[in-house]
Amino acid sequence: MATTETDRRELLTVNMGPQHPSTHGVLRLELTLDGEVVVHCRPVIGYLHTGIEKTFEAKTYVQGVVLTDRMDYLNPLGNNLAYALSIEKLMDCPIPPRAVVLRVILAELTRLASHLMFVGSMAIDLGATSPFLYCWREREKIMDFFEGISGQRMMTSFIRPGGVAQNVEPAMLDRISEFIEVMPGYIDAYEELLTGNPIFRERTEGIGLLPTDDALALGVTGPALRGSGVALDIRKSNPYCGYETYQFEVPTGRVGDCFDRYLVRVAEMRESVKICRQALDRMPDGPVHTEDRKVMPPPKEELAKSMEAVIHHFKLWTEGIRPPVGEAYVGVESPRGELGFYVVSDGSGRPIRVHERAPSFANLQALPKIIEGGLVADVVACIASMDPIMGEVDR
Repeated sequence: MATTETDRRELLTVNMGPQHPSTHGVLRLELTLDGEVVVHCRPVIGYLHTGIEKTFEAKTYVQGVVLTDRMDYLNPLGNNLAYALSIEKLMDCPIPPRAVVLRVILAELTRLASHLMFVGSMAIDLGATSPFLYCWREREKIMDFFEGISGQRMMTSFIRPGGVAQNVEPAMLDRISEFIEVMPGYIDAYEELLTGNPIFRERTEGIGLLPTDDALALGVTGPALRGSGVALDIRKSNPYCGYETYQFEVPTGRVGDCFDRYLVRVAEMRESVKICRQALDRMPDGPVHTEDRKVMPPPKEELAKSMEAVIHHFKLWTEGIRPPVGEAYVGVESPRGELGFYVVSDGSGRPIRVHERAPSFANLQALPKIIEGGLVADVVACIASMDPIMGEVDR
């Protein structure tokens, strides 16, 4: 039967963002609506482009650390770690055991802080304000730890090629240990507010379905992939920093909806607490800088009695680390998925190429898949459940 003019529905195209408060950054979604149903979604990126990957080429390898902080700004120490591991792979540089364990603690505290932001912001996106305040309370405590360790709350640049910036005092480790002991109770409180909440579940269960095959085909990683039932975690599949020696589980979802992605992140917070506890219990004594003098300058006490040490210090900080000609890639498990740095050296003190495998960039490809066919009212829940950070999408 021929379609008449009255049978045709008028489609409406609207822009969501880039200034929308629920897009978790300057993200624009071009939505085509048939009434309340989204028939087409096109993510538009580039509003936060800063040229960070190009800027690396004008910096020494150590100067580049400060750039990594500003990519995924909810995972600055994790960014530091992936970048440092890539350079250390180029240099074949050994890291002292104490520095390795400190890196694990810092990475897991950062994961906790990031997931706390996710839980709180997802709740507030869906109209629940109280969980955000509770999550922010615990996140502030973690930020205080970072400030006490490095002098900076977020952009710490604390994990560096060759180890960490400086040792962490026993008193600070005791404070972190006390926090880790009580953190499971706080997570229980978040779940009391959200997991069994009928309104929260109605807004997230069966919403934003991402089938396993689609998640794999789109390169989705991290909690978004595990929410679709794939138990892939870089800490298990390609362990680094001794993660193979820690006991922890890889939580997965069952159906791949917004609720599953929420549950996976809550479960991951509990696993991060377990990892931190194990790391604190096994903390060894010793230095936190490599003894490889191609990477780290001589100890400060040598500068007062050795001219060679002064010259070495001067050349290393003015000319920079000089890795051999080659390339290296190391991937780590960030709060959003596989985060990796591909670094290319020509033997000089500056890289000729640094590229980040950004999990938010890959995960963003899944937004049309989980949004199209659903209601426009559910778009916010879908975005929140993917937890994108636009700083690492645009770079």
